Amino acid sequence: MVLLQLPPIHLCCLAEKKKDCWSKPSKLGESGVTYRRKGSVQQQQRKAHKVNLDISPHRAVSAVRLMRIEFGGAFADLLNEKGKGSGDNEMGYVERTLGFCTRDLDDRDLRLVTDIVGGTIRWRKYLDYLILSLCHDPNTFSRMEPLLLQILRIGFYEIVKLDVPSYAVVDENVQLAKVSLRPGAGNMVNGILRNLVLLKETNSLPSPRVEGDDRAQARALAILHSHPVWMVRRWIKYLGHEKAIQLMMWNNSDPSFCLRANRGKGFTRSELVSRLETLKVPYELSPHLDDFIRIKTGMQSVIQDGLLKEGLCSVQDESAGLVVSVVDPQPGESILDCCAAPGGKTLFMAACLNGQGMVTAIDINKGRLRILKETAKLQQLHNVITTVHTDLRTFPCFGCEIHRVSLFHEDNCVTYDKVLLDAPCSGLGVLSKRADLRWNRKSEDMEQLKNLQDQLLDAASKLVKAGGVLVYSTCSIDPEENEERVAAFLLRHQQEYSIDSAERYISAEFLTQEGYYFSSPVKNNSLDGAFAARLIRQS
Repeated sequence: MVLLQLPPIHLCCLAEKKKDCWSKPSKLGESGVTYRRKGSVQQQQRKAHKVNLDISPHRAVSAVRLMRIEFGGAFADLLNEKGKGSGDNEMGYVERTLGFCTRDLDDRDLRLVTDIVGGTIRWRKYLDYLILSLCHDPNTFSRMEPLLLQILRIGFYEIVKLDVPSYAVVDENVQLAKVSLRPGAGNMVNGILRNLVLLKETNSLPSPRVEGDDRAQARALAILHSHPVWMVRRWIKYLGHEKAIQLMMWNNSDPSFCLRANRGKGFTRSELVSRLETLKVPYELSPHLDDFIRIKTGMQSVIQDGLLKEGLCSVQDESAGLVVSVVDPQPGESILDCCAAPGGKTLFMAACLNGQGMVTAIDINKGRLRILKETAKLQQLHNVITTVHTDLRTFPCFGCEIHRVSLFHEDNCVTYDKVLLDAPCSGLGVLSKRADLRWNRKSEDMEQLKNLQDQLLDAASKLVKAGGVLVYSTCSIDPEENEERVAAFLLRHQQEYSIDSAERYISAEFLTQEGYYFSSPVKNNSLDGAFAARLIRQS
């Protein structure tokens, strides 16, 4: 079969002029209408505040949320009980965007929205390949309205990847297209979805062949496993063909989560276990970290029970917790977290201090730092956490000014027992949980990130006491962001820093030959990808 190349998706309505193309709003749906056609504004205003009981609520919310993620900068995270990620708030977007609302979302709907949105985003490239194949005319696909495309993606995902009755998928997505767009759009959805059902039932779904040269094979694998081509080529280069496929399969699997009991609030893992058993949420104790519990399902139950809202536990992957193990925070120490927000590692380190010592958390993002500060108060850790809004690269002098230290010599700048630089990175180790990240990253980002990582490492190295510890970490599995950055740093600071093996702080399965911590979905099946190097500043 000839490999079909996906054309760029032009965000224009059918038969519309270029001036009427979709434009990225600051807040999707503020105008009440996200597409334009004659008379639509008046029609949408007349429909406003009307409840349509014929429309599936989780599909309406999923379609609008997918548009917000792709064009409005929203995140593909879990819906919760209240706040910006709540079902009520999402239904508000539906009403402002489509001009009507459905019945309220119940617990089952919340879970379905999470499943459909996450799955549709993960499989977007493969779904678009199928849609294009069934459209026959590439122009039909390239001119498709954004909302219509999202409705088709949802339908294709449900039919191909979920165990949902085909008749229900076809009927409800057709209804959504008819009411939110127009009858003709519903007819189009009906025809395409019925063809898809027929192809699936006869085991005749289109599929690219993995053949030809390396580039052609990478393009085919990128479609089959729904990843950007540049990522596939990069992973084949570093991991080999088989492990690259294994990694992509992990990224497309339903993510599992870990909960960390907040010992800073006096809440133990055994107490967390009791609450989970009451909620009938299946769990598994982490074999690597004493405060951590793994859960595969039941996150909505945890959210609705208030465990997170009360600050009794946090959602944090073991891979991130093991970075804190490498830091090894001890009571009485002064610790600097250089790029702290959103603050998971900051809070865990602070909890390890048992009320003695201080974690100074700095970040360039003021809003995210404010959330960290609020969370620290909720978890009763605010007495050992200080937040500073600044750029790490200008922090030494800024820190001196705060502590009233002379600025005339770098040696007088404030230094810390331990410094953690959890550097901005590609996030290639956490694509299972960050479903949207694979489509937001570009190959050219890697060079920019490496330059930034080098600058931040140099800046962080000045803030470590003689004999103190500098830990460099990422949530990437890419050697160019990990081992190569540390090697380049040590070349620049040969007389100043040396490697301190992490073997005393983590189990051997996570230890590299160089003495670094490294977890990978390909190697450690239950953990996200992460890296940490522990370096000692010479006395």
